[in-house]
Amino acid sequence: MSLLESPSFEAISSAIKSTAHSDGSYVLALTSLGNYYVSSASSPSNAIHLFDKSFLQCVQTLRGHGNATTALRTVRGVGGSDRHMLLSAGKDGSVIGWDERSGAPSIKMEASGRSRNLLSCDASHDGLTVAAGTDLQKEDAFILYWDPRKPAVPLRVHGSTHSDDITAVHFLKNSTSPTSGQIILSASSDGLVSMSNSAEDDEDEAVLNVGSWGCSISQAGWVHGSTATRVWAASDMETFSCWSNELDMLQNCDIRHPSVHSHGRTWVTDYVVTCHNTKRSDSNLAVFVGSNEGDVALLSSSDVADSSAPWTINSVWAGGHTGVVRSVLWDENHGVLVTGGEDSKLITWRCPFPELSSASDNSAMEMDSVVLKRERDDDMDVCDSEPDGKKAKR
Repeated sequence: MSLLESPSFEAISSAIKSTAHSDGSYVLALTSLGNYYVSSASSPSNAIHLFDKSFLQCVQTLRGHGNATTALRTVRGVGGSDRHMLLSAGKDGSVIGWDERSGAPSIKMEASGRSRNLLSCDASHDGLTVAAGTDLQKEDAFILYWDPRKPAVPLRVHGSTHSDDITAVHFLKNSTSPTSGQIILSASSDGLVSMSNSAEDDEDEAVLNVGSWGCSISQAGWVHGSTATRVWAASDMETFSCWSNELDMLQNCDIRHPSVHSHGRTWVTDYVVTCHNTKRSDSNLAVFVGSNEGDVALLSSSDVADSSAPWTINSVWAGGHTGVVRSVLWDENHGVLVTGGEDSKLITWRCPFPELSSASDNSAMEMDSVVLKRERDDDMDVCDSEPDGKKAKR
C-alpha cells in the first residue's frame, strides 16, 4: 500500500475555537443539532453537552445515562415528529430521544425484563422504528426494536444475528425503494457484519446477508455511492474493510500501513477515528485517522473497494490534542472539523473544501519528503491508560 499527497494538501495547526469538558472526562462522541455541536462524556460524568457553534460555549447539559452513555446521534422524525432529535443509548439499558429545549427525555425506550447494556442505536428513515444493539450477556446478544410511539416495550427482538457485543447498528437511509428503509446494518465483536430486515418478526427469516471478517469489529457504516451502496468497517486491530451490498469482502487492509517517513519525523496512522460519507471523494468516503500524539489526518481512496488503489492524504490537523482523539465530526455545511479527545478537549478547525483527490491522479506526489506529524517528545507519555500507547477499545 502507498500513501500519496493531494495536490491541495494542507497541514493545519491553528484552531478556530477550543474548549473542554470541565470535569476532565473523555469526549466519546460528537454530533450536530441545529446551532449546536453536541458531545457525550465518559464515566463518571456520562453527560451530554450542547455547545454553541459560534463560540463553542456550553449552553446546555443533559444528564445522559447511568453507568455510561455509549452512543449519540442526531435523527429526524422520530415517532412522526418533524424535528431533529438527539438519540442516545447507554449501559442503563435505555435509548433516549432528548428534548434539548427542556433538557429532559422526550422518549425513553427500555428493554422489558432484565436490563441490558446497550452499545449502539439508530432510528429508521421514517422515524417509526428505533433499534439498539446489546452487549453479550451469558450467551446472548440482541438487536432490540421499538416503535417510539409505544416505547414501553420492544416491538421485536432479534437474538440470533450475532453472538457477541453488537457495536454498530445503522438503518439504510436515502434510498429510493420504500422497503429498503427497513434494512439495518449491524456489526459485532463476533467478527460479523450483517444486513437484516428490521420489520421481520421471524428472526430466522430476518437476516438477509452476512459477511465474516474474523476479527472484532468496533465500527461500521454505509457507503452511499452514486451507483452502488457498500459497507465500511473498522476492527479493534485498526484494520479497515469494504464490503459489497451483499457483504462480499472487497478490501481488507491495515490502515496503519500507508505511512510517511522523513528525516526522523513521520506521519504514521495509529488508529481509525471514524468515516464520513461525502460527495467530495471519488469513493464517497472520507476516512479520518489519528495518531497517539493527538493529531488527525483525512485519508481518501479513489476506490475503497479496490485493495490495489493507493491512498491519498488530504489534510492534517496538528497540535490541538495531547492524547488519543476519540471522535471527529465534519460539518461540511460550515467548512468546520470538530475533534474530541481523551484530553477532554473539543476543538473546531478550518476544514478545507477542495475535492478529495484521487490517488490515481498523476499530479499526486509520493509522500517521501513532506513533514506531517509532530516529532515525538521522548519524555512524553503517549497514553497513561493503556500499554504500548494503544487506543482504548470503544
